[in-house]
Amino acid sequence: MSAQPINPSVPPDHVTIEIDGKSLVVPKGSMIIQAADKAGISIPRFCYHEKLPIAANCRMCLVDVEKSPKPAPACATPVMEGMKVATRSEKALKFQRSVMEFLLINHPLDCPICDQGGECELQDVSLGYGRSVSRFNERKRVVADEDMGPLVATEMTRCIQCTRCVRFTADVAGTYELGGMYRGENLQIGTYDGKPLTTELSGNVVDVCPVGALTNKVFQFRARPWELTARESLGYHDAMGSNLFLHVRRGEVLRTVPRDNEAVNECWLSDRDRYSHQGLYSEDRAVKPLRKVNGEWKEVSWAEGLAAAAEILKANQGDNLGVLVHPSTSNEEGALLARLATGLGSANIDHRINNRDFSDAATAEVFGLPLAEIEGADRIVVLGSNIRHELPLLHARLRKAQTQNGAKIHVVNPVDFDFAFSVAGKQIVAPSKFADALANAELRSAVQGGTNTVLIVGGIAENHPQAAAIRAAARDFAAATGAKLCRIPQGANAIGLTRAGVLPAGKDVAAMLADPRKAYVVYGLEPGLDFADAPAARKALVGAQVVAFSQFACASTRDVADVILPIGALPEIDATLTNLDGREQSARAGGKLPGEAREGWRVLRALGGELAVAGFEFIDLAGLRASLAPVNVQVSASAQPVLAGEGMEVASTAAIYRTDAVVRRAPALQSHPLNNAPRIVLNADDAARLQLQEGQMAKVGTDAGKATLPVVVDARVAAGSVWIESGHGATAPLGAARVSVVAA
Repeated sequence: MSAQPINPSVPPDHVTIEIDGKSLVVPKGSMIIQAADKAGISIPRFCYHEKLPIAANCRMCLVDVEKSPKPAPACATPVMEGMKVATRSEKALKFQRSVMEFLLINHPLDCPICDQGGECELQDVSLGYGRSVSRFNERKRVVADEDMGPLVATEMTRCIQCTRCVRFTADVAGTYELGGMYRGENLQIGTYDGKPLTTELSGNVVDVCPVGALTNKVFQFRARPWELTARESLGYHDAMGSNLFLHVRRGEVLRTVPRDNEAVNECWLSDRDRYSHQGLYSEDRAVKPLRKVNGEWKEVSWAEGLAAAAEILKANQGDNLGVLVHPSTSNEEGALLARLATGLGSANIDHRINNRDFSDAATAEVFGLPLAEIEGADRIVVLGSNIRHELPLLHARLRKAQTQNGAKIHVVNPVDFDFAFSVAGKQIVAPSKFADALANAELRSAVQGGTNTVLIVGGIAENHPQAAAIRAAARDFAAATGAKLCRIPQGANAIGLTRAGVLPAGKDVAAMLADPRKAYVVYGLEPGLDFADAPAARKALVGAQVVAFSQFACASTRDVADVILPIGALPEIDATLTNLDGREQSARAGGKLPGEAREGWRVLRALGGELAVAGFEFIDLAGLRASLAPVNVQVSASAQPVLAGEGMEVASTAAIYRTDAVVRRAPALQSHPLNNAPRIVLNADDAARLQLQEGQMAKVGTDAGKATLPVVVDARVAAGSVWIESGHGATAPLGAARVSVVAA
């Protein structure tokens, strides 16, 4: 028997096939539909989605395979050497048209009132494969709708049972909230228990739905797709920098949808990024320059507002001035703020408003392993993070690492948070014991066998009063185990602002508040809620002159400011942000600036001109960007806070839908089940020791600030700790490391 010839042009793990007469070399094990997609050959489909497991239940992708007596579903038929496939033959078209007719039997004829109209996959495919007249005379079935919460609207009579939404919640989100009920023609998709969707990624079921069964409830009946203009933008509520499109009509952002970027957010979007645009239209948006005259707020012209701001800054130059910047501020605005501080002789500028420990002069760092490669890790340690709320799409990648790569995930946290992945090991300890937990020999031996180990350090650790010691322990752990260190930047653009020089060579945030300056520039902040230590911030700002650049003229800004200059939010300006991978990404202006608000860089340029400081000679955004360059600041370190005193140790996390001013003003997100009311959570033993019961009100706080909050008893909380979510007015006074807890 002679040896078979080997084609040297075909790699050993590939096969040669033919689709519609076109010869292709494709990987072994791939499906016909995947090979066709790579070759640009169109095959109709509904249930198939490249990011979801194969279901093969819609049968729309039936094709004609040579020597096969039956039609083959292209999504579930593996390629084989020498296979010949016809997607447009008479037989294949007959299969596809017959399936199309079956799918339309029960589908309602309500395209004119369907929110999916104009971007509906069923409409598109039926145009090519459907009949112009139905042969079906029987009554169409009707399916009762479920209320899936404030974000997703349902019209389940339109459902074609493709199960994309089911597979998304099961395999990507990991919450298993949707499923098929009943059988045969009675099959319907639902939650079974009728409860709202609780996943932080629920809006993605709208994207994967090929019909109008699941639609965007916030966008419902607002506009038609052909009325909208798409603008490229970015998520700015966490450090991932998800790529997205803003859908705009006449200057109003009506909808946000994901923009594909495999290196960042793949094709998904968190609900926080998807629905936050509602907050742009809050009643307290800053729309005109405001000046406080004799204790009363007065609307003024831009000329008068800038003159008043310049007067304050001229009178308080040098060390008398502090500049406090929100960490989601763009690179362009950050660079100008750094130039402004330098021009006025001040080295007191900082964006690390959530941090408490500055003793190691730590700044945001690029992830040690790129985001897209984390799902390939085989050992992962999560330290001090409710990762599901802090970075929802990184949490999804960790789940992917486990389900597809078998990664073993270990967590060290003060609360046994709910994750959508199973945990190989966990240490639930007070935050002050994080460093000891990392030194644990059992944890180190558990990750030693890994070939690709990652240590992810989150906000609970980064913002703790002993963060310097925790960061040192994390570096030691990484060096001892070979783990890639990934410290989550505390802010959407913390890395960009670090590179832009928005860092103190003089006093840091804590020092500026502990030893108040005579004047402050406050940029993009909501003073009452955005600082780690809100009582200290208010005390310092109330006693000083304050120029506030703000998107909102909220009560806490009016309380401390002397001048409010209205600026645009990210969806309303051209800007660049730098994400946790160090990837600089651009956003285009989508929404119209409200009232007389202006882009922040324009206002800063005008103020810089008024003050005659260097670095403001450019005339447009292109000129500004041409002048940008990384700035190396020798960051000053301050004394480490002392974690001493009586009381419970605070484990503070940012409430998922209270992270910044825009999110806090989005009504749909505030109605979401994940958005808990202000509370304190402690375990049963501590509650019994303090004589507290579930639902009882407790007085919590220190001499600096106190709050009265309801008690929740939960065994998941570490002994000696009390879990508090920040971002609420009620919890804002609790900025201390330890608090006393007594019955109210």
